[in-house]
Amino acid sequence: MPRPDLDADLDADPDAPGWRRPSLTADQRRYDALLAAGLLVGGVLSLALGGTAGMYDDPAEGWVAVLCVLAVTAPLAVRRRWPAAVAVAVAAAFVVVGELRVPETLFSNIALFMALYTVGAWDPRRTRALVVRGVVVVAMFVWLLIAMFQAVTDPEGIEGFSNAGAFSPLVAFLLIQLLTNVLYFAGAWWFGDHAWNAARERARTDWRGRLLVGERRRVEEQAVAIERLRLARELHDAVAHHVSMMGVQAAAARTLLGVDPGRAAAALEQVEDSAREAVDELHGLLTTLRDTPVPEPGEAAVGSLGVDRLPELVRQATDNGLEAQFQVVGEPVRVPPLTSLNLYRICQEALTNVRKHAGTGARVDVRLRYDGAAVELEVADDGTGGRRVGRGTSGGLGLVGMRERVAADGGTLETGARGRGGYLVRARVPLAPRTGGAR
Repeated sequence: MPRPDLDADLDADPDAPGWRRPSLTADQRRYDALLAAGLLVGGVLSLALGGTAGMYDDPAEGWVAVLCVLAVTAPLAVRRRWPAAVAVAVAAAFVVVGELRVPETLFSNIALFMALYTVGAWDPRRTRALVVRGVVVVAMFVWLLIAMFQAVTDPEGIEGFSNAGAFSPLVAFLLIQLLTNVLYFAGAWWFGDHAWNAARERARTDWRGRLLVGERRRVEEQAVAIERLRLARELHDAVAHHVSMMGVQAAAARTLLGVDPGRAAAALEQVEDSAREAVDELHGLLTTLRDTPVPEPGEAAVGSLGVDRLPELVRQATDNGLEAQFQVVGEPVRVPPLTSLNLYRICQEALTNVRKHAGTGARVDVRLRYDGAAVELEVADDGTGGRRVGRGTSGGLGLVGMRERVAADGGTLETGARGRGGYLVRARVPLAPRTGGAR
């Protein structure tokens, strides 16, 4: 199954063998170019200072020295794009700087450190990164040992050192040089690998987060589908109850047809109204599947649940520890059975949420309001004990189930925290037919 919100290629998976760091951004390319330019400027200034200080007796020509500094620093402008090639080029230029006696060492060493570090931090082929760094480090130590041998065997090179012996100043100087280079290359190697591993760990965290988002999305979709199936079972039972009443009314009309035509006509008129309502309600079930329900022992028949049983529901909430009151506002009118069932379930869900999240002892007001064109159910509590907004669930999916029920009736649902404390659930459902009559 394809995973949502994830790249199709395996390179996106940090644990895949071919994983690589994200592509360079324009800012990163610009930063590398600025870094190379800054090192070049610093190298030229260091070159001038080194020549003035007399670092070498016979230094390289000025233009040659500038080209050498350019060769060491300029490749860093593309260090993260081609890290291995840049490391080899910088290392070669570094050797040339030393062999031509260019009086600049500070920024050349920085450039070589950055090149080795970048190979470890950015090269996607880890075997190549290992080989390139190994070759560069070995070559540098061979070159260093050759230079040290030449210095030891050159009488002029050791003229300033005295007390020759195992612990002479010359040996100490050479050991310091060797230790400095060991720490220098080890640092570049370790920091490069550390940067790669840190980037990979960040990628793992991001990958897992995206997996969790995709998984949560699938769970939410499955939960909504399950909730719709549950609603379909209840609504199917309600409509079936409604249609069975039509059968009873039609049978009564047939019996009275020859005896009392007036009463038979009235019964047929009820059948017509019931049929219109049933067709109207069935429109909410056309795209919903239904499994055979397994009723719980002692559970009331779904067809008998409606707004006329809200007082009983409020009394049950009071028995369970809530301070609940029920009030009817406006002139009661007949509510279609499907709408009546949905309002009952919404009230049941809301009262359960109050008990779970506001705590027993909370005060809750239940109002059923009729205004002619619509019926409105309002459940409001005072928030005693604190409420975690939107967490109510009871045998279903809480607010998700409420919205599904209200949407099936073409109504609106309003939920949220109250300004003076507590929580409000208000469902408003129109009473006018949604289909404009049965055909």
